[in-house]
Amino acid sequence: MKTSTVTVGLNGLNAHEIAMSVQTASRYSSEIHLADGDRRMNAKSIMGMMALGLALGDDVTIEANGPDEEEAVEAMATYLRCGQTA
Repeated sequence: MKTSTVTVGLNGLNAHEIAMSVQTASRYSSEIHLADGDRRMNAKSIMGMMALGLALGDDVTIEANGPDEEEAVEAMATYLRCGQTA
């Protein structure tokens, strides 16, 4: 399992940013979850990501488990920090 904690650099996650984060996560075969405090959501679930309600400046832990976990965590961290996808 690979984990990384990042600070959200996007100005909140509206519907478009949530959809883009789900698309980013869905490119990887690893299981990917985001955790914010005691809440943990599947990063490939649009409803889960909406329920997480991340905002600018929030710290979130990215957890990935699977064959491409390193790449998955890095891609999610990059997206959440600055809104860029690889």
